[in-house]
Amino acid sequence: MPLTGALIVGALLLGAGLYWFEPWKLWQDETVKETLPVSAPAAGAPAAGAPADPQTVAQGNLISHEHSTTGTAKVVRLPDGSRTLRLENLVTSNGPDLRVWLTDAPVKEGVAGWRVFDDGKYVSLGKLKGNKGDQNYAIPADLKLDDYTSVTIWCDRFDVSFGAAELGRA
Repeated sequence: MPLTGALIVGALLLGAGLYWFEPWKLWQDETVKETLPVSAPAAGAPAAGAPADPQTVAQGNLISHEHSTTGTAKVVRLPDGSRTLRLENLVTSNGPDLRVWLTDAPVKEGVAGWRVFDDGKYVSLGKLKGNKGDQNYAIPADLKLDDYTSVTIWCDRFDVSFGAAELGRA
């Protein structure tokens, strides 16, 4: 009887571990190939203060943290005045509960940078659409972009950055 109990407990722990860590995602890639959004102003002219064509207002190169991560993060102002965060040529590991965050935290190399992004101000732009490719995330219109200096691919389940980029103003 003790062996049966141990097997049941072991099976339950294995099931919980598989559910929590989702290890199969390490071998599953999700590639996204979105084009830059096209927005058209209502009156046929750019919104006041907005460029006639999409304009990059900030950008940075992604560095690796918990997982190898490469690509470029850009904040783009569209002709209608809206803004989007664009991840280009993204390559990172897949994982559970990955989010795209704008933050006020400095981007630090190595282990020192893995957990700093939830220490201050941050805003989630949504779930990471895929671990590879080009993708866009709408930035809320009322968000004061000057308050956010970096972007991170954040694993919400384990509170760790997969990779991040400092957003230098263009």
